[in-house]
Amino acid sequence: MMNAIRPFRIDVPQAQLDDLADRLRKALWPNELPGVGDAYGVPNARIRELAQYWLEEFDWRALESKLNAYPQFTTEIEGEDIHFLHVRSAREDATPVILTHGWPGSVLEYVDLIAPLTAPEDADAPAFHVVIPSLPGYGFSGPTRSTGWNRYRTARAWVELMDRLGYTRFGAIGNDAGSMIAPEMGRIAPDRVLGVHVTQLFSFPSGDPAEMAGLSEEDMAALAHLQWFYDNKFAFNTLSSQQPHTLAFALSDSPLGLLGWNSQLFPESLDAEFVIGNMAIYWLTGTAGSSIRFYYEDAHATEQPTGPTTVPTALAMFAGDFQSIRPFAERDHKNIVSWHAYDVNSGSTSANDAAGHYAAHEATDVLVADIREFFAGLG
Repeated sequence: MMNAIRPFRIDVPQAQLDDLADRLRKALWPNELPGVGDAYGVPNARIRELAQYWLEEFDWRALESKLNAYPQFTTEIEGEDIHFLHVRSAREDATPVILTHGWPGSVLEYVDLIAPLTAPEDADAPAFHVVIPSLPGYGFSGPTRSTGWNRYRTARAWVELMDRLGYTRFGAIGNDAGSMIAPEMGRIAPDRVLGVHVTQLFSFPSGDPAEMAGLSEEDMAALAHLQWFYDNKFAFNTLSSQQPHTLAFALSDSPLGLLGWNSQLFPESLDAEFVIGNMAIYWLTGTAGSSIRFYYEDAHATEQPTGPTTVPTALAMFAGDFQSIRPFAERDHKNIVSWHAYDVNSGSTSANDAAGHYAAHEATDVLVADIREFFAGLG
């Protein structure tokens, strides 16, 4: 049956791991200008450190066992095999939620949330049934076999997934691409989505000068931060939106190339275990190239919904990450009921260190508390 939900277990052949180690040992390193730091991109020193960790310290089998400790499944949706973790709470009053990661992350983003959400130590704290899918074309959901997997098609697939799991009412939680997909789930199924909780609300100036009037000093600082990101870090988006397959040759053939490209969006303060864990999932599933098609599909999407979302929405924003601007967000989302800003002290002073972007891993307790407060407030 096409709608069947099949148990899934990760079991990477040893030959793949041996090939990976061989490629890392034989890596060819780029020439680097002296004294330029990261002005030209991710520096050799950082990639050497990550590559050494991957080769000498990282234990894929340990990560494999960690993920296999959770119930995992696949199901076919619109011709694609969708992989997901599904961990039910023992609590009868638990609320179903679906958590969506982004690029260059994976389901690993949300593993730290599973225990506190499904089995809170405080009996008065809300509990949740947790569904964590791999995006189409990412990790164990890929590579994709068809075009068009943008935020809208993915949101529809996630509503279908929750339907197959028997959840008639549920919450949607997201980060990065997940922060684009979760609100669309609310737009598609407002009668089923209890609320949307995200770490970014990607709302931008429309070009109307009147929209800029009355922006606070904080809003203007957020705009300046956005402009810096666009001027200095947006190459990944532009290239992936225009020629993802051109880049895919390098990402699919060289673990060093994958490290260099994907690490630009892993904050420097993150632990190497988390960074390499995500890298390894892309490499061992052959989805480094298919994952970045999401940018192309989103940039070329023909459907552009009009009007704001209406389901209750919460933002948990972290300093160093994308700074959402409330007047623009309220234009696009008419029912924002929770807006919190947090600071994660990463210890880094680099502008490239977007501390808090992977909040589920970097600031687990903070994010869990925000999720609990939001959904408890919905009654």
